[in-house]
Amino acid sequence: MRMHDCNWMQIEEYLRGDDRIVLPLGSTEQHAYLSLGVDAILSERVAVEAAEPLGVPVLPSLPYGLTPYFAAYPGSPTLTVHTYVAVVRELLESLHDQGFRRFVVVNGHGGNAPAAGVGAELMRARPGCQVLFHSWWNGPRVWPVVQSIDPDASHASWLERFPWTEVEGVEVPAGHKPPVDGGRLRVSDPAGVRELLGDGSYGGDYGRPEADWHAVWRAGVEEVRDLIASGWR
Repeated sequence: MRMHDCNWMQIEEYLRGDDRIVLPLGSTEQHAYLSLGVDAILSERVAVEAAEPLGVPVLPSLPYGLTPYFAAYPGSPTLTVHTYVAVVRELLESLHDQGFRRFVVVNGHGGNAPAAGVGAELMRARPGCQVLFHSWWNGPRVWPVVQSIDPDASHASWLERFPWTEVEGVEVPAGHKPPVDGGRLRVSDPAGVRELLGDGSYGGDYGRPEADWHAVWRAGVEEVRDLIASGWR
């Protein structure tokens, strides 16, 4: 259930019988021909679909993340690592103070990886707290499905193209983009990143048949649901 579909009294009642909550992490950044909100859209949606049958509340996806390398693409704001990690930590701490004890952080953006360390710090500081950090698109059950379909699939490819991440009126190219040189990408400044990427895709097919993206989405939802249900010690 979406937290924004509830009032505070319903959440207080929920906490009398359960202490789980889901925090999706996203970003606002270029995704070639797809929405700038891809990472926030997907992290929240996969979390909501996973949590719904379990009755566990899902917070709105944090829409800003760590994306300094896309600074040359308009519409791609970033936070600093220090600020971002502090925001995630403070959100989890405040929720812990209200009675939540088990947190599933569903990440939708690879650049947000530094936030994974927050969970270990919180579990050390607050005994009895449990934090699971999960990047939904490359989990152990999802990534093999992706690789079996298109080994070059990456940022802004078909892997992130769903009906809910397409932009109305924008035609996505057909065909396959060769993967960019990852080594050069990692040492490039924002202008260099844009020069290497062009439209913004890292490589892979721009589109795939509906059965392919359905297989990825189904695996993603099921994996997140299993974490929420039974990923605890």
